[in-house]
Amino acid sequence: MTLLQLATGLRYHVREWDRPGDTTYVLVHGFSDLAATWEGVAERLDGHVIAPDLRGHGDSEWIGAGGYYHFMDYVADLDDVIRQKARDRVVLVGHSMGGSVAAYWAGTRSDRLASLVLIEGLGPPDMGADGPSRTAMWIEAWRTGRAKQKVMPTLDDVVRRMKRHDELLDDASAQRLAEVGTTAVDGGFAWKLDPLHNTIGPYPYRLETAKKYWARVACPVLCIDGARSKLNLGDHERAARRAVFANATHLVLDAGHAVQRHRPAEVAAAILEHARR
Repeated sequence: MTLLQLATGLRYHVREWDRPGDTTYVLVHGFSDLAATWEGVAERLDGHVIAPDLRGHGDSEWIGAGGYYHFMDYVADLDDVIRQKARDRVVLVGHSMGGSVAAYWAGTRSDRLASLVLIEGLGPPDMGADGPSRTAMWIEAWRTGRAKQKVMPTLDDVVRRMKRHDELLDDASAQRLAEVGTTAVDGGFAWKLDPLHNTIGPYPYRLETAKKYWARVACPVLCIDGARSKLNLGDHERAARRAVFANATHLVLDAGHAVQRHRPAEVAAAILEHARR
């Protein structure tokens, strides 16, 4: 485990599996998750692996007074993590929100990338109709954003809550993630996630903007979906988005939204096969 001082000003917690070779697998978690979600995948990969906790997640620093979690901030952070830690050949893997972060970075730094894997990571529905009302909600959210930290009495309560939201998560994984994803506070345990993440951001997701980045990705792209996911786009929309990439393939595994937790061995095998292309 490493603490990196980033050019963007924050200290990032990065899990690292330091194996020989010129390939670095960079694993980017999704919203409200943390790097530990990749442990079952990382231990099965055959090269150097790094998995950062994104800003305000896990053991990475929260933003300071007056700051906010604008989406491109994650991209800038990821760029510096890769600059500092990655070897010559980069295989980038992103889950859910982390897939969007990875795809934006891939379109920005396409010359650095050997291959890209997006796990349920083709973005949310387009939010182009949002406008002044969204801005008003964002402004109002500042008043209570960090006052809504949820406290759970015991780790068993944390585990039950995780399994309620992820029915396919096994007991051992739930216990492990509960232990590393929370901190002890008065009255029990609280998520390490900065509660400010639970506020609505001022800028809506725009599909047309994302497509401009996707179109610049020249390397092979593998899109992995969970057959039992309840947090994904429809089949037609996903196919249309995959078609924007110059060289994309598609794989469906018997899993929910958190495919990397439910099928780590199959995800690792798919990443390795894809990287060899």
